[in-house]
Amino acid sequence: MQPTTPASAAAEDQDLIAAVRAAAVPLTGGAGDHDRLLDLIGDARYVLLGEASHGTDEFYRQRAAITRRLIAERGFAAVAVEADWPDAGRVNRFVRGDAGDPTADAALGDFRRFPQWMWRNTVVLDFVRWLRAHNDALAADDHRVGFYGLDLYSLRASMDAVVGYLDRVDPEAADRARARYGCFDHFGGDAQTYGYATALGSAEPCEDDVVGQLRELQRRAAELAGRNGRAAAEAHFFAEQNARLAKNAESYYRAMFRGRPSSWNLRDRHMAETLDALTAHLDRGGSPPKIVVWAHNSHLGDARATEMGAGGELNLGQLVRERAGRDAVLVGFTNYQGTVTAATDWGGPAERKTVRPGLPGGVEALFHAVGQPAFLLPLRDGGEAAERLREPRLERAIGVVYRPETERVSHYFAARLGEQFDAVLHLDQTGAVEPLERFAPADDAEPPETYPSGE
Repeated sequence: MQPTTPASAAAEDQDLIAAVRAAAVPLTGGAGDHDRLLDLIGDARYVLLGEASHGTDEFYRQRAAITRRLIAERGFAAVAVEADWPDAGRVNRFVRGDAGDPTADAALGDFRRFPQWMWRNTVVLDFVRWLRAHNDALAADDHRVGFYGLDLYSLRASMDAVVGYLDRVDPEAADRARARYGCFDHFGGDAQTYGYATALGSAEPCEDDVVGQLRELQRRAAELAGRNGRAAAEAHFFAEQNARLAKNAESYYRAMFRGRPSSWNLRDRHMAETLDALTAHLDRGGSPPKIVVWAHNSHLGDARATEMGAGGELNLGQLVRERAGRDAVLVGFTNYQGTVTAATDWGGPAERKTVRPGLPGGVEALFHAVGQPAFLLPLRDGGEAAERLREPRLERAIGVVYRPETERVSHYFAARLGEQFDAVLHLDQTGAVEPLERFAPADDAEPPETYPSGE
């Protein structure tokens, strides 16, 4: 997939700029800003809201504003985010009013692993507070809106959660789980060391142990979940999902040393599998639940429209589209320049970095030339702009690491935007998200396969 070059595109771009300008819906900061997007969403069951970086304030604010409307006006039942299941589970208990943390800040306390600022920031804090207030105002028999994690980096925390659950409901089963998960003790609890050792063939994999534990929980679901009504069913669902995560994470860490497509695909398949499990869990026997997803553009834009897809990668957006069709709406976000919260190296401190202007020939520079500070560009139902954006162009992706000195190599890829998303929100000038802590802790977090971009 070769992107259009600046020299060959200069004249053609003027017509495309005019087409985008004609189709763009300005965002002015008013109450009706997202009316056109909600019209496009209609009765869709899945709305996937992206971001072009993990550290841009406006991306978080726009997603939160859209999500509030989807919950309040369209009855969405859950927010599923690119975060670890156990960490998000603590937030879920808080927003649903379960016993535990007294404040939203405390409920976000399990987000200690780099990059903390992705979820411990001022916008997420305000959104969690809003979600709790929304749920508190519901009638006693109304279903509370939940907050859930889709990612799989929490191998150790998830195994601990499974054992902790079984300690409460079946101590003998907890002993069996400890024995199975003890397979990982030979590696000092380090998942990356485990993956490396098994890839070299110097250690036996723990695959049978994690699969066996998940199967036992699944086999005993009706027995354990039926002991104490709804609360027991909820607790068992979270335990089973943690066991599923342990199984998939074990495969992921072994795949890390086989190359990016293999590990990337395992990760996004896990996200899709988690979303399917969440959908089934929230189905009350009537109309299927509606779920909002927050994640990076690289996970939510259909991979088949990108150079990564041409290289063998799939992603969550592609998988949801394949399963749900027009019941899924994929929304991308772009910006031209500004500042971003990001690290220089994996595991490094959060820094406020300057985002360079978008490269000539890229979608960011094209949208900048439209001359509107913020706009929505609908793409789903055709039109000249959507059709012409089916040609490949450069698109920027900043993860949790930003290296402007190697930006073209580190942060750009080719994509057919008109096929990648159903709509795009462009915010020309953006600012860095404000972390609740300024520096990330130096813990034992493992770099994922997306290092150094960290999407």
